[in-house]
Formats: sequence, structure tokens, C-alpha cells
Amino acid sequence: MTTTISADTTVVATSEQVSSDLAGESVILNLKTGMYFGLNEVGASVWTLLQQPRSVQEICDQILNEYEVDSEQCQQDVLKLLQELIESELIEIKDAASA
Repeated sequence: MTTTISADTTVVATSEQVSSDLAGESVILNLKTGMYFGLNEVGASVWTLLQQPRSVQEICDQILNEYEVDSEQCQQDVLKLLQELIESELIEIKDAASA
């Protein structure tokens, strides 16, 4: 099942994972599946932001402030990463009405 996310979608890390910073990169373990997921420096910055519920747009805005990247490319890359994290059951979509 594919979940569609957009700039207005609010996402957060699930509670069924543990992660560790490794020299600016991150490694995440899904406690349900036992699968590891590795992130580079930019991905690790996104992961840090995901520790609190945030909209995709908030995440993109922060990445644009930290790194020299085109706005459109940033949004495409962030959406792709978030989709992979959703499929790996490491983040979840939060209903904005219940936040």
C-alpha cells in the first residue's frame, strides 16, 4: 500500500525504532522487523527533525536553511526519503486534527 504525502502532511518517527548518530550519519533499527536503515548527513538532519511531529514543508524549510540546495530539488528529495521511511515503518503520518 502506497501512502501519498505532500508538503502539508505531518510526519513523526514511530516509537517502534531506535536510532544512533554515527559521525554525522544515522542508523535506525526497526524494532518490529529487525531491519536497519542508514542515513547520510542530510538524511540524519531530516531524522532529527522527525523526532517531533512536523509538516513536510517545515522539514524542507529547515533543510533549505542548513544546506545549499534548490527548493524544488529539496522537496523532491525529502518526499522521496520520507516515502522510504514510511515504507520501512520508521515514521508515521499524523492527523493534523489530532495533533
